[in-house]
Amino acid sequence: MVTRHPWVVGNRWDALDGVDPEVLPRVSVIVAHYDQPAALARILHALSVQDYPSELIEIVVADDGSPGKVSVPAGVVLVRQEDRGFRLAAARNLGVAASSGDVLCFLDADTAPEPGYVRALTRLPALLPEALTVGRRRHADFAGVASDAPVVDAAAGHELPEPAWLADEYARSRNLRDADDRSYRFVIGAVMACSRRMFDETGGFDESFTTYGGEDWEWAHRLWQAGALLAHVPDAVAWHDGPEWADRDGSGLERANAQTLRLVSSIPVAGSAPRGLWGDAPDLLVRLRGAPAPAALFIALDSLLAAFPQARVMLDAGTAPPVDDPRIIIGGVEPDARVVWELGHPIVVLDPRGIVGCIAGLGAGDVGTVELLGADGSPLGALRARRALKRAERWGTTAGFETERVRAPGIHRLRPDPRVEAWVGGWGGPDEFC
Repeated sequence: MVTRHPWVVGNRWDALDGVDPEVLPRVSVIVAHYDQPAALARILHALSVQDYPSELIEIVVADDGSPGKVSVPAGVVLVRQEDRGFRLAAARNLGVAASSGDVLCFLDADTAPEPGYVRALTRLPALLPEALTVGRRRHADFAGVASDAPVVDAAAGHELPEPAWLADEYARSRNLRDADDRSYRFVIGAVMACSRRMFDETGGFDESFTTYGGEDWEWAHRLWQAGALLAHVPDAVAWHDGPEWADRDGSGLERANAQTLRLVSSIPVAGSAPRGLWGDAPDLLVRLRGAPAPAALFIALDSLLAAFPQARVMLDAGTAPPVDDPRIIIGGVEPDARVVWELGHPIVVLDPRGIVGCIAGLGAGDVGTVELLGADGSPLGALRARRALKRAERWGTTAGFETERVRAPGIHRLRPDPRVEAWVGGWGGPDEFC
């Protein structure tokens, strides 16, 4: 008998293609709702005819302060919060708190699933607790269509254009099998599922999001940072009543800019974070341990921050930095960086080009740790992706990511008394420092 682990290497969820759970989990479907009685009736009917065992589906309607009464059938849980404006993140968290399933399936009230939706979307989270799956959201105009009509029949002849940007990305990334640090943008909150374990571990949705959009992307990125897998499940189809976001009223440049500005401080990856301004969390944290001699410490700090201006460097408590710089941290809690460079000895970065690519792609594929070596084979510390660190903590093994050894000829280990004058003056080669 082959032992199957609850994890796979990197984002290789396709290793479980064709594999079904031996025991189906209890699924809680969290339906976010605000003042959409017809749409709510449609989605609840669609959920009542799923091909997943009905005794294993729990439906929780999380209402974001609708005016008046909200009606749900017997057996459907209804939780409500007061109307204090748009609070979708808080409503979803409220729904999860009232649920009991091992797998959580999120739907918006205006997005009705086809009969095989729940089974298809929850297969991977049932097999791999770290899996975050996103279904296929299609669009139709349901005006005048009875709410109890079968969803596939209701959509026939009423289809609206499907978002090309999503379809193109799913095709390019092989349904997110080749996801990277910016693939959170292709996780759509109206059609996603994850394990309760992963949801609880990462703290749920950020309730400070109180305008339309962005709360699903911030949450998806946080899960990715914690070692989650991303997978698009095209067979899990749900139909949204109305056009895609870009074609709706009020979805212009002002709203798009507001969403981007809301996210720049929370997602420290190139293409999402500020290009010159410092965000709240660094992309790279250099952890320099020990008590280096003053000259070596100065050159190490100066060369690291010259090579990686957006980084932070963390020193052991009690270490006195040679200059004041807000990017230098003394002891305390480590920032939530995407990549951590562990150094047990000061180094000088004369040419960072050899490791820029390592840092940029670390953790997005199968490699989670890079052991750096100098030109002479001497160790220069290790780069570790936060995804790999969190997965190792979760499962007690480093087997969830691969480790590589890479030579970095432009980086050298410093001697205790390097020539500071040569460094600041920009003259002299490695012999002055190493």
